[in-house]
This record gives sequence, C-alpha cells and structure tokens, in this order.
Amino acid sequence: MIRQLYGVDDPALQEVFRRRTSIASAMDTAKKVADDVRENGDAAVKKYTKQFDGVDLRDLEVSEDEMYNAVELIDYETIGHLEKAIDNIEAFHVLQRPSGDMWLTETSPGIRLGQKFTPLERIGAYVPGGTGSYPSTALMLIVPAMVAGVSEIIACTPPRKDGTIHPLTLTALDMAGADHIFKVGGVQAIAAMAYGTQSIPKVEKIVGPGNIYVTAAKMYVRDAAEIDMPAGPSEIVVIADDTASPAFIASDMIAQAEHDVNAMSILLTPSELLAEAVEIEIEKQKENAPRRQIIEKAGMGIYVLDDLDAAVAVCNHIAPEHVEIMVRDPLSTLDKVRNAGTVYVGDYAPVAAGDYASGANHVLPTGGYAKVFSGMNTMQFIKTTSVQVIAKEGLEGIKDTITALAEIEGFDAHARSVKKRFE
Repeated sequence: MIRQLYGVDDPALQEVFRRRTSIASAMDTAKKVADDVRENGDAAVKKYTKQFDGVDLRDLEVSEDEMYNAVELIDYETIGHLEKAIDNIEAFHVLQRPSGDMWLTETSPGIRLGQKFTPLERIGAYVPGGTGSYPSTALMLIVPAMVAGVSEIIACTPPRKDGTIHPLTLTALDMAGADHIFKVGGVQAIAAMAYGTQSIPKVEKIVGPGNIYVTAAKMYVRDAAEIDMPAGPSEIVVIADDTASPAFIASDMIAQAEHDVNAMSILLTPSELLAEAVEIEIEKQKENAPRRQIIEKAGMGIYVLDDLDAAVAVCNHIAPEHVEIMVRDPLSTLDKVRNAGTVYVGDYAPVAAGDYASGANHVLPTGGYAKVFSGMNTMQFIKTTSVQVIAKEGLEGIKDTITALAEIEGFDAHARSVKKRFE
C-alpha cells in the first residue's frame, strides 16, 4: 500500500485518478431516461422506478399519513439528536447569509453601486436512499435553503422495496422544513425536478449528492435547472507528519472507505515511520469492520513524499472532497491548501464530525471538482443582482469614457443614449 511519491507528475499518482469514475460513462443512460421523463412525465418516472428500484408506485408524493406514521416510529432520543444537528447546521449557515436584503455604497460622486439579494423561489433537494437512510444529508440540504429564505422546497429520495421511505429520512426532511417529499430516486428524480411532471413541480435549482448516474443527470439537465455541484463517491486526503496518531489516521481513512467501493482514502506524509504505522493500523482496524467487504475494494493509498509542501502540492492537484491536517503547525499548512471541499484541522477533527453534527455542510464537490466548485452553503440558494443608482453628476463624470468606448466598439446608439441626457 505504501508508495514513494516524487510530486504531482509521478506516474504512481495516476492510480488515484483512474479510480475516479467518469461522468461521461453514465451520460448516455442519463440522457435517455431524462428525455423520456421530459416527454412523458409521471408515467416515465413510474416506469423507471419499477425498472431500477423494483418498486411499482401508485402515488409519487409522501402522504400526511405516511409522514405521521414515520415520525411515530422514531424514538425521542433520536429526535433530540436530529434537533441538535439542525441547530448546529442552522447556526453555521446563518453566518453565511447576507446581513441585509441589499447594500449600496458611493463609489464616486453621484454613483452608488451595490447588490440586491433574492432567495430562489423553489428548489429541489435530492437525498440518496433506497437500501440506506441518510437523514444527515436531508438536514444538510434543507436547513441552508430554509436559512436562505427559499419559498418552496421539494425533496426526492428513492423508495425502499416496499415502496416506502425510511422513517428516519422522512422525519429529518419534515423536521428540516421540506414542503413536499416524493418517493423517487435516480435519474428520473433529477429529470422530474428539472422539467416538472404532473405530480412533481419544476424547480429552479437541484441540490444533493448521488451516484454516477444522478451526477450525470444533474449535469445534463442544466439547461432547465441549475445545480449545486457534481458530487459522487466519497474522498479523503490526510496530510500528516510524525506527530500524528496512526490510529486516528487509519480510522478516518477506513471511515471514508466504508462509503462505497469507489471511495478514495489517501495519506500523504513525509514520514516513513508514520506510513508504516498507519498501514499496520488499517489492517488491524478493518479486520472486524462490519463493512469490510466494501473497505477492501475501496481505493486506499499511503504515499511518502519529501516534505509537507510536496504533500500539499499533491493534495491541491487531487482536489479532494475532504482534507484532514494533522501536523505540528496545522494553520500554516491550511493556508497552503487551495483545492478542497472542506478541511478538518487537528487530531480531534475527524470527517465524521462534519458529516453529522459540527454544523458545517457535508455536501461537497468530488472527483476533482473542488478546484472550481464550492461546497453546499447558504449562498447556493440566493441570487445576487447588481444595483446602480446614478445621479446626473455621476453620469456626467463618466460620460466621456462611456461615449468614447461605445464609439470605438461601433455602438453609436449607446453613445447617443448618454449624450442625449446632456443636450
């Protein structure tokens, strides 16, 4: 598992990128299903739900009775944990919200410029499900939208084999503030929210993680609805030196590997002794792991580099979903990290903290998209509109520049629209 790495161009690093599933490989299927849903609405949604999930749905939307029955199955202690998570997520995302609906400032005499902030009217949240339950993801999507002031929140999540949604996921969606919840997953859910069907309203933006087909569908429907980011299999890069705990590192790498056989867990370190100790810990800890079969197939790698700067350079090249920093001077290393969905600093900052309860968001770009995409945040649900308040003296101060540039570009009417005001 341990490899020497000599920088971002080292061929040994290519095995990391080969594990990343290409969205292009799923695009043909995504197009076929999405186009059918756009053309045939609910009928196509039900057809693909039966084909892919093995569920023959009569109604797509979760009823009030189903919601009530789900909440009744959840114990008070779990409700309390969900409430605490909601409080922490809300507290963090409120800090990201603009302090007012608009700001204006005078940039020169007679010219005031600013921005107006407007929440989206209707968004769609996709929560993975089916065989599993992901109430934490429901909270991570719905709470920031509520904080932003979104008027209507639509949620889609795959049904179980009996045609129901897991009670925990349903309860979390309800507690967080979803207005309508639909028992639909996969490409058909993304397409339904993007184009609208007889039952599922069209939304302005779709957020939430999913498998490669869901991600491909999100990329395909962007002409109809904006998306948050491509979010696929989980990833972690740990940057550590000889002060770090091998047991902590191993446990965090295993935690990401248990997500999916396509997950990626990597350690970058200048310490050969640490690398060897982590390798031993991984073998020991995964021995009794309930999801060992998945962990064994996931991509796990330990790479030894010349120094921490080289490790950070490789991390920035990978642009992973999660980065953990366990070094002597963590804030100095943090300053050099440019490409990451989220960064955890210190020995007691495992990814699991952010996954569930610290309050920061766990819906993050994967597959290298952290180079250009941000993670889920309040501003994902708010539009900014430039505002220009210009008095006569303000326009007079820039009229010569406007008319000169307009005439250079051949737009005489633009120039005259300014000159007209001073005739």
